[in-house]
Amino acid sequence: MDARTPTTTYELDITGMTCAACSARIEKVLNRRTGVTNASVNLATETARVDVAGDSVTLDDLIGAVRKAGYDAGPRRDDWTAADLDTSWRSDRRGLFDLAVAVVFTLPLLAEMVAMWTGLPFHLSPWLALALATPVQVVSGARFYRGAWTSLKAGAGNMDVLVALGTTAAYAFSVWRVVTGTADQGLYFEGAAVVITLVLLGKVLEARAKGSAAAAIRTLMTLRPDVARIERDDGATAEVPLREVMVGTVVLVRPGERVPVDGEIVSGDSQLDESLITGESLPVARGPGDAVIGGAVNGDGLLRLRATSAGGQGVLTRIIRMVEDAQASKAPVQRLVDRVAAVFVPVIVAIAATTFLLWWLVGGAPETGFVAAVSVLVIACPCALGLATPTAIMVGTGLAARRGVLIKDAAALEGAHRIDTVVFDKTGTITEGRPALDAVAVLAPDLDEDALVTLAASAQQGSEHVLGRAILEAADTRGLDLSPLESFEALPGRGVSATVGGRSLLIGSRRLMVERERADAASEARARDLANNREGAGRTVVWVAEADGPVLGLIALADPVKDGAAETVKALKARGLTPVLLTGDSRAAAESVAARVGIDDVRAEVLPADKAEVVRSLQAEGRTVAMVGDGINDAPALAAADVGIAMGSGTDVAMQTAGLTLMRGDPRLLDTALGLSRATYDRIRLNLMWAFLYNVAAVPAAALGYLSPAIAGAAMAFSSVSVVTSSLLLRLSPAARR
Repeated sequence: MDARTPTTTYELDITGMTCAACSARIEKVLNRRTGVTNASVNLATETARVDVAGDSVTLDDLIGAVRKAGYDAGPRRDDWTAADLDTSWRSDRRGLFDLAVAVVFTLPLLAEMVAMWTGLPFHLSPWLALALATPVQVVSGARFYRGAWTSLKAGAGNMDVLVALGTTAAYAFSVWRVVTGTADQGLYFEGAAVVITLVLLGKVLEARAKGSAAAAIRTLMTLRPDVARIERDDGATAEVPLREVMVGTVVLVRPGERVPVDGEIVSGDSQLDESLITGESLPVARGPGDAVIGGAVNGDGLLRLRATSAGGQGVLTRIIRMVEDAQASKAPVQRLVDRVAAVFVPVIVAIAATTFLLWWLVGGAPETGFVAAVSVLVIACPCALGLATPTAIMVGTGLAARRGVLIKDAAALEGAHRIDTVVFDKTGTITEGRPALDAVAVLAPDLDEDALVTLAASAQQGSEHVLGRAILEAADTRGLDLSPLESFEALPGRGVSATVGGRSLLIGSRRLMVERERADAASEARARDLANNREGAGRTVVWVAEADGPVLGLIALADPVKDGAAETVKALKARGLTPVLLTGDSRAAAESVAARVGIDDVRAEVLPADKAEVVRSLQAEGRTVAMVGDGINDAPALAAADVGIAMGSGTDVAMQTAGLTLMRGDPRLLDTALGLSRATYDRIRLNLMWAFLYNVAAVPAAALGYLSPAIAGAAMAFSSVSVVTSSLLLRLSPAARR
């Protein structure tokens, strides 16, 4: 193909997918189209992204190909507002209804089977058993018939095919015996009903995991307003939908509002909280000519800014795109079942058919052959396969939750046992994510440290600024008594002017001191020393001065390192893992923090959109990467990593994008999380191995007539019980006892 051929990207909404095999099938169909250079299907968001070379393939062609494969598709809705999101992401109500029906009608059948095993006098009439089994087979089992039909039309096989064939054979054979009056020879209604019920349980758990993945994108969308306040040519203001904002439009942002679009400030000064986007814990001063990011929260100033991106097309939207792309590339452990099923299903069907034919044509016993064939299908029903992953996850997540670790899905478990590199965000992960008093420099001869802090804190009683709150907290920690606040004026982007105890004070940035001609050579030199030495790197210096007099002192605020951070890094190194510090902060601040916790590899001054690229570059070196973060700016990197780990003290987006969440925000939980994740993943593999080996051993026995359908059903149930028991034994593992 000519490298100069232009590429067009089409996006589709896909409906009808039920498992990872469906998304893989659609990808295969789309990638086979001539002219398609790459097609990826995101099961979590039910969308497809297709790259086409030239104009050889149209959007209608792609939609037609998806429909021919047995699914439905249409052009993607891309309004980018949380209110317009597909409600199917929120829950699978139909799946819960099917499961409820199955449970209600299966319990009496199961009770009869247990009574038969234990010799209790409980028996259902054949017609009542038929009445109970029919809703399970027809109502709850309908989704398996639909899935099987779709799969067979596409020329493939999945778990739905086995479930449909096995349960239908057992159900139909039992119906025939009830109708012909030979029910005393054995019915298999309970086997079919139990299979449907247990596999439905696995489907519901899988749907919940899929909804969690989509929730990350929903939450990201809620961070951007749906409307913007714009200034028209005649000077009037109006609120318009965000999508109507064009490049060059003047947008007004009031104090406390969230910035709707990326832009450049035309007029106004303020402090902006960009922590949700950039990860920086301290608000930043912004004035005319400065760039602002959509999604940031305005402080106490009124801003007029000129949009540099169209509504819904800024940095936040690009982050959403990256989260979608990274999630689409993940391959959960559950996909292993579907990959094996693609070969397993036709093999089992062939064995069942061959069994029937051999018993009929060679042995002259067609009924015996039919019973043996049904036994093969029943015993091969992948109930244990369907339970192997969700039961282990339920036990593992329960254990982890009691220790403060949330494991979201199997995707995190798949990569946890192979991790060799752990990438840490700095702010809110290694550090507390909020400023605290770090040093005090007194320049006035009549004051000491406590007196200076008392003056500054008293003046900040009228402020809601994050630095002001940090000074107030320091005064409270020191047990200082504050003076009454006599007057107060906020100076947006600079600081405050206040009168305390008859003293008129200016408290704020160096910019304020220079403008009011308070700064001198001595105070400038002391401020540089506080802010720029290696131990103090990353500090923010607050100046305290008389309104009409000299600088009284300097208060340095910094983001302190979390308790346990150094201990965690040491434990990771003991495991043979390599820690990396990744931050958008300055190199001096990053290296200062890294030195205190023992991290040697530092990646500093990385833009939010580039964090995922750093993770991918490490993966390109052959590393298996875990990313630990807490902010929206970390979401793409969390999604791109082999395992994303969020701090529970961070944003919802980080937690929903990550596979693991440390609920207490304590870095020491990371070692616990990795141990439990690996133990749970190992248990899933053990369960799957047992389920497959069971089928390999049991199917030949059923084909040779050694197992009746009843015994086959019991053996199938035993396989499921064994898998569940194996999962429960995870509670006794060394990782669970730590």
